[in-house]
Amino acid sequence: MRIVIFGGTTEGRLLSRELADLGAEVTVCVATSYGREEQGGYPGTAVFSGRLDALEMRRVVAGMDLCVDATHPYAAEASQNILEACRQEQVRRVRLLRGQSEIPENAKVFADASGAAEWLKSTCGNILLATGAKELGVFSALGGERLYPRVLPLQESLAACEAAGVPRSNIIAMHGPFSQELNEALIRQFEIRYLVTKDGGRAGGFAEKAAAAAAAGARLILIRRPAEDGLDYNAVLTQCREMITCG
Repeated sequence: MRIVIFGGTTEGRLLSRELADLGAEVTVCVATSYGREEQGGYPGTAVFSGRLDALEMRRVVAGMDLCVDATHPYAAEASQNILEACRQEQVRRVRLLRGQSEIPENAKVFADASGAAEWLKSTCGNILLATGAKELGVFSALGGERLYPRVLPLQESLAACEAAGVPRSNIIAMHGPFSQELNEALIRQFEIRYLVTKDGGRAGGFAEKAAAAAAAGARLILIRRPAEDGLDYNAVLTQCREMITCG
């Protein structure tokens, strides 16, 4: 049984190892070298890193028995390309969805980063951006001095911060997820008034961020997840196990 997993999440890494243990031939695709490091080596799995266009995705899924889309909940474009590649190559696709979080009542919720940035224009005070380096350009109009982006410790992340006009003293280059205590400490250290984040679920540390914002007096600004259909981890694992057993 040949299975390709488009990863980038904790669930994708766990699934790849469980399927390899069941005897499947697993190929894992991650977007960055950092994702490759997180995935690590594991018997029965082959790991490839790099952002793939639609044609490259078709080449990857061609000949596979199953494709599991375990990309981040906000990677809408990647998921659409994976879906189209599987349709064209007639490969069965399963979407692995991370569970959604309970959103605090006082959170300000927006459909996208642009909406959040537009609303923040009428505010003052420092902003902790826990949305990733890819969103930085959207918030640059707020002024780099206000922004405290928390990004992965990668050169490309630092370059994105520089392009957005963020002073180096404002950059928080760390790998999460983070505890509530650490989130609180950062909010207080940098006198944060607004914490902008996505719903990364339990694995992404959303509850800890929400609790820290409430405890430290910062307003929680949430970018809503794109709507999509899929299955949770256990349901995907069950389907894969049945295919491997019957295959």
